[in-house]
Amino acid sequence: MSSFGLSWCALKVYLAHYRQAPLQAGAILLGIILAVTLLVGVKATNDNAIHSYQDAGEALGAQASLFISSKSRRGSIDQQLYFDIKAAGIAAMPVVSGTLDDSDGKPWHVTGSDVIAAMSALTHHTDPHAAAKVNPLAQLPLVRLLAGEPLIVMSQSQFDAMGFSATGQHQLLLGGMALTAIPLPDSANLGHRLFLDISVAQQLLGQPQQLSYIALFGDIETLKQQLRASHIDLKQVLLTPQDQGKALTDLTASFHLNLNAMAMLAFLVGLFIAYNGVRYSLMKRQRLLIQLMQQGISRRALFSSLLAELVLLVFIGSAIGFVLALQLSQWLQPMVAMTLEQLYGATLLPGQWRWQWWAQGAGLTLVAALLACVPLYRSLSHGSLAQGGKRYLQALAHHLTHQRLFIIGIVLLLLTALGYPFSQQHRQSLALLGLLTIAIPLLLPQLLQWGLALLTKLTRPGLWRYAIAESRELIAPLGLAMMALLLALCANIAMNTLVGSFDQTLRSWLSTRLHADLYLHPGSDNIAPIERYLRQHHPELVYFYQWQAPYFAAAGQIQPINLIGRDDVSISETTVFKQPATVAGQQAAVAQTIAGNAVFISEPLALKLKLQPGDSIALCGDSQCQQATRLPIAAIYFDYGNPKGEMVVSPPLWQRLSLPAEPIGLALGHVKAIDTLTRELEQQFALNPAQIYSQQRIRSQAIAMFNKTFSITLVLNTLTLLVAAIGLFSAVLMMTQSRQAPLAMLRALGVEQTRIWRMLLVQIIIVVLLTCLLALPLGAILGYLLINKVTLQAFGWTIAMLWDWWAYGRVVLLSLLCAIVAVLLPLYWQSRRSLVSSLQQEVM
Repeated sequence: MSSFGLSWCALKVYLAHYRQAPLQAGAILLGIILAVTLLVGVKATNDNAIHSYQDAGEALGAQASLFISSKSRRGSIDQQLYFDIKAAGIAAMPVVSGTLDDSDGKPWHVTGSDVIAAMSALTHHTDPHAAAKVNPLAQLPLVRLLAGEPLIVMSQSQFDAMGFSATGQHQLLLGGMALTAIPLPDSANLGHRLFLDISVAQQLLGQPQQLSYIALFGDIETLKQQLRASHIDLKQVLLTPQDQGKALTDLTASFHLNLNAMAMLAFLVGLFIAYNGVRYSLMKRQRLLIQLMQQGISRRALFSSLLAELVLLVFIGSAIGFVLALQLSQWLQPMVAMTLEQLYGATLLPGQWRWQWWAQGAGLTLVAALLACVPLYRSLSHGSLAQGGKRYLQALAHHLTHQRLFIIGIVLLLLTALGYPFSQQHRQSLALLGLLTIAIPLLLPQLLQWGLALLTKLTRPGLWRYAIAESRELIAPLGLAMMALLLALCANIAMNTLVGSFDQTLRSWLSTRLHADLYLHPGSDNIAPIERYLRQHHPELVYFYQWQAPYFAAAGQIQPINLIGRDDVSISETTVFKQPATVAGQQAAVAQTIAGNAVFISEPLALKLKLQPGDSIALCGDSQCQQATRLPIAAIYFDYGNPKGEMVVSPPLWQRLSLPAEPIGLALGHVKAIDTLTRELEQQFALNPAQIYSQQRIRSQAIAMFNKTFSITLVLNTLTLLVAAIGLFSAVLMMTQSRQAPLAMLRALGVEQTRIWRMLLVQIIIVVLLTCLLALPLGAILGYLLINKVTLQAFGWTIAMLWDWWAYGRVVLLSLLCAIVAVLLPLYWQSRRSLVSSLQQEVM
């Protein structure tokens, strides 16, 4: 018979074996499915997000080429400018956007634009075939929209997520107005945006005759020529070209990189489970493989059949994992959308699946599985027929393997320590984190051997010393499951430390930063009349001002920033300094900045431009920095609200830079009755709730928003821990089943069954507890790197490292619970079998 025929015969024998022992095949498939599910699920989520940056257009319209906006970030532009642009024959669409609260106080971001302009943009500036296929405007009630009826348009996914139905009640109360929800197909690319007609939006947002920005369509150079030829005054506005999502892609790169790192960690844990299943299956089939070689199956055919079996299992597991991954992506995408929209202002569109994701997941899994299993297959298929079942040789091989893994782990730890001072970017720090993540599980088997050897000496002679000594024999079959568990525990401890520390740091920062009782953002034109009214009717109030404008800073490289102007009291009392650290240095920095001779820069900007107090920085009105004002940096302050970079200047310097004199915000102190004053301002100046914020409301929204920044990572971290717990359950279950004969021998020697049960529980609990004890310091090291390297370099946020012992206790209890259940189940099954049948396992 040919080599192929012999391999096929061996493969059929394996399939027959799995019919008798489905748990073995199930353990292998479980690891592959979990690995592919988490890896592909996160990849699909990230790819869809990046795709959204590139393809997101204006609400109901095509993708714009140029944007005209106010030089003040929160300011607005006069609607007359749009009419002038339209009169010049330029394709444009007006947009007004803002935030409105619903009846429960939940904020919603809404966008309003001219439906006719949107229709024109979609018709003339998209591919006609694509427009015909999408055609979102065909389902719009245009007559009702143009008549100014209170309608709000959203995607079908958003419509369903808000609990609306076509036949039931579907009204949303925003800004005190009941709006009827109209769903459009997801192909309309609305994402999570809520669309209103511009007249309704201006009314609800309190911005009559005002626009947030104007979108222009067509070739960029042609548009610029048309604007120059029209002689429209554009001195007070900013022209920004469409960058095809590059700015958002660059800005969110660290966020997506963190998700990918968590996905690779989960993938690694899943592969540990799969490899553990392969080892257990080969251990149970060792005699079968020897018998096949004794029957004339060549070693080459045996090796080929094992490879074919692995490829088949990877194909099946990857196919199932891919289907589950798409469902996982649908579950994760709203969480990612919420984080990216609130933190970075990105709009995420409905996701689409691609077959390349399955190919990449299956290919990576197959390569990793082959690299892990081929040495094991070769040793089995090329071993001596007479020595195949000798346990002493197997134990010796395991002992040598554990020593080698420990040495490799120590070398990787040394490399991590040596590279730590030189990692200046978050990608380099993530590489160090990867080295540490690989090193941690490699140390475990040898450390467990040493720990159990020490416990054996401390235990009294008898059954319990035997139980502890025998636990050392469990490390080989349980080693990979324990390594996966250790990896997941360390990641969980590190992430819980990061999130808990961030939460406490943010609360402390907000306590200093939020000094006023009430914050108003009514638009620059409304601040002066509101201030006159308040000074007349509420003379006891204290006033604080803030100006804002998009600007550029240059120190070796040009960086777009938010330039912030604050009054003297706000500069001196609400700045949380990172540098200088001394009180005297901070007082000198405040005096220098208030005088207009220096600036404060945020921590993210200082890290990006590699600046320190005492360095100088150039302030530029454009991206070319042709006319720059160079000023010294007096201080660096903590800023957890803006990863883009920010700079604070005093009013005198703001005036010297010829920036808009009208503040964008007004804060009020010494307010005795916040709710009463809020209602009074809403009635007197037709303000909506989105323009008035109390200190408590800002605090709660900020904490909720920034906790969501890490929510997706926490979810993946929890999934990784559950994957490891499933792997532990699977490994302990298989290991306990394989020990039926030795345990039956103990019963035959007169050891009571209850004592055997206690012995097994103590063995597993000791091994898991030792693993958890090792996870605490190693997880702390991972958390330190995450906080003081990755998060600092990626987001520019310094976080004080704190411990959450309750969270650590929960993960330890979960691990112990899985181990106990995994032991009790096979023991219960064994108790239902006769002693003779259990003893027969020794010779089967």
